Amino acid sequence: MVRSLSVVPAAVSLFHVAHAVNNGLAITPPMGWNNWNSLACDVSEDLLLSTSKKLIDLGLQDLGYDHVVLDDCWQAPRGDDGYVTANKEKFPRGMKHVSDALHNVGLKFGMYSSAGEMTCARFAGSLDYETQDAENFAAWGVDFLKYDNCYHMGRMGTPQISFNRYKVMADALKATGRNIALSLCNWGEDYWGMSIANAWRITGDIYDSFTRPDALCACDTNNPNDPFCIAPGTHCSVLFILNKVASFADRSIPGGWNDLDMLEVGQGGMTDEEYKAHFALWAAIKSPLMLGNDLRIMSPSALTIVNNPAIIALSQDPHGRSATRVARNTSVPKDEYDVGETHIWSGKLENGDQVVILLNAANEDLEMSASLKEIFTSYGPGGSAPQVKQEWEVWDLWADRMSDSDAQILLEAEDAAKRSEVLKKLNWYNSTEVSYKEGLDKGDERLFGKKVGVVEPRGKWDVVVERHSAKVYRFRRAKSETGKHDEL
Repeated sequence: MVRSLSVVPAAVSLFHVAHAVNNGLAITPPMGWNNWNSLACDVSEDLLLSTSKKLIDLGLQDLGYDHVVLDDCWQAPRGDDGYVTANKEKFPRGMKHVSDALHNVGLKFGMYSSAGEMTCARFAGSLDYETQDAENFAAWGVDFLKYDNCYHMGRMGTPQISFNRYKVMADALKATGRNIALSLCNWGEDYWGMSIANAWRITGDIYDSFTRPDALCACDTNNPNDPFCIAPGTHCSVLFILNKVASFADRSIPGGWNDLDMLEVGQGGMTDEEYKAHFALWAAIKSPLMLGNDLRIMSPSALTIVNNPAIIALSQDPHGRSATRVARNTSVPKDEYDVGETHIWSGKLENGDQVVILLNAANEDLEMSASLKEIFTSYGPGGSAPQVKQEWEVWDLWADRMSDSDAQILLEAEDAAKRSEVLKKLNWYNSTEVSYKEGLDKGDERLFGKKVGVVEPRGKWDVVVERHSAKVYRFRRAKSETGKHDEL
């Protein structure tokens, strides 16, 4: 049996909810789609509008995916007046047309720029033109800005220098009078994003690998949470990002979120189990959930991962606090890259439940064990937490995953009426009709998975976890004589 060798307490406020930037936006982690991971510079008006239709047709909008974010490469050269316009070949009717079309179907429009002289793809950046670009974004009806870090002209090196560079855009957006959520792509260089933004990147760019190290993802991989890491780069694996965020996962609060980067689900570089673990951990850690695959060619298996309402409910839980890593074991079988470890992640949910994730990133199937003492260490170390003395029901959040055959029927449905019929027949959750908060308050069974066992007071949960996979549970206090789940 593989047991955890270390316990990491989480400094989390458990009894009240504070807010980050006071703009009323991103009270739960933003959800939607961004084109970069799958399509990079291959952008156009048609891509955004056809993808928005897929979000609606596949029922993803009704699960909370309501942002359509256009990444880099949309720009024409900056004009003599200091303003940038859209590339007319890619966006012949302009950005306001795209924005209006998205708003008309209840979606939000996101755009991209960089706090540098150029964007990462070497188009016009916003550095020293923040006022003009913010005015454009507001006039175009933009709701969300991803703001990158390329070509910063050396204006970095200390947290204050970087903060001041990014704050110019934050102030410029505010001055327009339009509420635009700001998502910093600052690569995890500094940990000040919560002061001015609704989300902040905590590493270099993700790539479609579960554990493989890559030279382009800089930093000493034995100490990935080093705050003085330089040139964090790209090609960062899922495991690298998890290890990077582990030491400050608790900094996410309503209105401001650690951004673990866009999702890779459906891209093809990971197994189904790896994608499930990737998606569930991003949800539990409260990262924005931005789909990164091409929805126009989405596979049934990818759809059945990202449309699981029991997992999404972790992300959108009103408590707004991230799961934290409470245990890590590196004395496990290693893969060809000498990588292998297991984690236990645990976090409080609004209704008194606890999310518990057992991650096996080792090179073989392992029997893992999570004790109540470890699970509730944030409430009191050494088994002193009152929850350790209680009985807990264990609910598997992947148990009611949509079948691939039902997903295929949904993907092949001829029109909106047929798709609606499929979803209604499956009784699939619709957060447009019933919010996650309301569904959780009412105990909607679609958000809780299936009960698979019980942990006795002071006990532990033992389970075999397959190689490169995760078991994802909602621990619920055992029902009282009234038949209801008790809360502390």
